[in-house]
Amino acid sequence: MEELNRISVQEFKEVEKIPLTVVLDNVRSQNNIGSVFRTSDAFRVERICLCGICSTPPHRDIHKTALGAEDSVDWTYFEDSVACVQSLKEQGYKVYAIEQVDDSIKLDKLSQSLTLDAKDKVAIVFGNEVEGVMDEVIALCDGSIEIPQFGTKHSLNISCAAAIVLWEFFQLLKK
Repeated sequence: MEELNRISVQEFKEVEKIPLTVVLDNVRSQNNIGSVFRTSDAFRVERICLCGICSTPPHRDIHKTALGAEDSVDWTYFEDSVACVQSLKEQGYKVYAIEQVDDSIKLDKLSQSLTLDAKDKVAIVFGNEVEGVMDEVIALCDGSIEIPQFGTKHSLNISCAAAIVLWEFFQLLKK
């Protein structure tokens, strides 16, 4: 870790984060959850909200892909994704679903479409592997963001989507 110039879990807890919260809306796979923890650690995400059927740490399969990031990244559990998004909005967060809907913002146009900086509190919602983000959650969001895709498939695995989207938000929100 020292050779790679990495910080410890304790140092991660104390270091300044980007003002971004990741919401996982009924994500089934513990491996996907672990991957989101690991990517959130890489980009110093403030916290993760695990909602509904999401498993929570400690869990063997989450740890398998998180590799300890479940210990560094703060997380909260909500029984209901709607309650989570409502709570975030009450706290002044701008909330965006990562979903393919009418009028979604294309990720490659994010910096032209959203004016965000390090003082904004932002939350992004990733949905269930099959059903996506719940319609009730999308309705509460300030907008939706879509990853442009050019192949035969219309979606990405949530862990891949999270990595792409978190990098873009890191670029917008880093100090």
